[in-house]
Amino acid sequence: MSTGRRHARNLHVPLSDATYVLLRAEAERSKQPATTLAREAIDRWLAERQRAAVHDAISAYAQATAGTADDLEPKLEEAAVEHLLGAGRRVRKARRK
Repeated sequence: MSTGRRHARNLHVPLSDATYVLLRAEAERSKQPATTLAREAIDRWLAERQRAAVHDAISAYAQATAGTADDLEPKLEEAAVEHLLGAGRRVRKARRK
């Protein structure tokens, strides 16, 4: 049962002297705890890695299914090509004006 509180876990991360000094300086400059800055940086990095993993999985699936029955529906593919060609014509017309 959730109480609405997030459970925090501690992780000891040894830092080089240079990284530690830079992190402390940024914490002072931004008036935020160094642990907050480190946590946010880790959260952003993990989210970026997750997005990259999803992108890689989609790309691998697309490559594996290209030209198979799992590829685009022929009518949908045709409609997409027509749409893109029409968009190109609209852009060229707009540039002429």
